Amino acid sequence: MADETRPTSSASEGHSGERRPPRSGPGGGREGGPGGRKFFRRKKVCKFCVEKIDSINYKDVRLLAQFVAESGKIVPRRLSGVCTPHQRRLSLAIKQARNIALLPFAGRAA
Repeated sequence: MADETRPTSSASEGHSGERRPPRSGPGGGREGGPGGRKFFRRKKVCKFCVEKIDSINYKDVRLLAQFVAESGKIVPRRLSGVCTPHQRRLSLAIKQARNIALLPFAGRAA
């Protein structure tokens, strides 16, 4: 595939009407190569699984605050890297902490 040559014409170089062939491979060719990402993104691991934290307590405000954005929203799994069962327990604990005023419902107003 690397040996294929493409005929070039000076009139069509830089023409915006040319279409590129679709990228092949998983993720649309974003993992590297020319025009792709220049870095390797590591798979996020669940903090609770790694540190072997069994129970997520609503009173542990320092731990819960790590998973609440500045705007007051609960950080989603794909950003935090928490596994599904722990994300469910985490969101319940955050909601309990909000209800008894340990965590704010909304972030700071600008």
